[in-house]
Amino acid sequence: MLYSEKVMDHFTNPRNVGEIPDADGVGEVGNAKCGDIMKMYIKVQNGVLTDVKFKTFGCGAAVATSSMATELIKGKPIEEALQLTNKAVVEALDGLPAVKLHCSVLAEQAIKAALSDYYRRQGIDPAPLVGEVHECEGCCEGH
Repeated sequence: MLYSEKVMDHFTNPRNVGEIPDADGVGEVGNAKCGDIMKMYIKVQNGVLTDVKFKTFGCGAAVATSSMATELIKGKPIEEALQLTNKAVVEALDGLPAVKLHCSVLAEQAIKAALSDYYRRQGIDPAPLVGEVHECEGCCEGH
C-alpha cells in the first residue's frame, strides 16, 4: 500500500491534535469494530470556525484524513465547512488507497457531527443545515 508524501506528512506530523475543553461543538464518529474512531472539536465565533481539533484512534490514513480535514476548515465560515467532502480531503492528500477511502468519509462525518452538536447547543435543528450524519455502517467494509 503506497501513501502519498502528504498522507505521510499528516500522519507523522498531524496538525490540530487535541481537545478544545470549552468547545462549541463536539462530534464523534466511527466504530470500534473497524478500529477507526474520530472525535472533532470546534470553536465558533461569528459563524467562523476559529479553532478545530481532533483526536483519532485508528490507522495512519485515519490520522492523516483527520489532520487534513481540520486544516481545510479551520478559519472558514460554517457554510464553507459544511461543503467539505471526503473527496476534497482525498484530493488534498494527493489520494488514498481504495481500502482506506472510508477514513476520508469518517473525517467528513466527524465534522458534520461536530457542526450538528453546535447547532443543537444553539437550539437549532441541525438536520436541514447539516444533513444526515452517518455512523460507520458500511464504511468499514474490507477494512
